[in-house]
Amino acid sequence: MKKLLVEFLKSEDAASAVEYGLLAALVAVVIIVAVTNVGNKLNTVFRKVANSL
Repeated sequence: MKKLLVEFLKSEDAASAVEYGLLAALVAVVIIVAVTNVGNKLNTVFRKVANSL
């Protein structure tokens, strides 16, 4: 098992897997930031509407 893991880490497939993992993490962070910003803006809009009622 250890030999298989070492061979995988030395292969180019491992580098590609790590790159895809980093790319997926970056996309997740961008989505989280975008959703948080939209949520904050919607909260502000709803507060203004509630206060005007």
